[in-house]
Amino acid sequence: MTTTNYNRQDVGLFLIRAMLAAVFLFHGSQKLFGIFDGPGLAGFATWLDSLGVPMPTLNAYLATFAEFFGGLALLVGYQVRLASIPLAITMLVGAVTAHSGFNFTKGGMEYPLTLAVVLVALFLIGGGKLSISNLISSDQD
Repeated sequence: MTTTNYNRQDVGLFLIRAMLAAVFLFHGSQKLFGIFDGPGLAGFATWLDSLGVPMPTLNAYLATFAEFFGGLALLVGYQVRLASIPLAITMLVGAVTAHSGFNFTKGGMEYPLTLAVVLVALFLIGGGKLSISNLISSDQD
């Protein structure tokens, strides 16, 4: 186990993970449970089908599970590097399929693209000291 002395970078990394987790848990809950005015899995699959996404039901499950369970992993700091991969892929796919251009007032891709880049950074950095993975091992995943 590593030391429990935390610095500003540790807290900053936790805040980044926590904010990303809030976004993904919210959006994942909309798709998985249909709460927060969300469409639920069936509605999300129908929407993906309208975009021409192949295998919309399978992709609805994959994206929803990535968002919800990936958000949980980011929040607690468990296997952050591993969780970042499907989340980043989901955001990159969303950026190019559901969004266009670089104008947020017209549904631009800058938001999902920003999330994807931050997730790639988390993949490179890991979960940090303020994480469950750090309690389990010194790898800081």
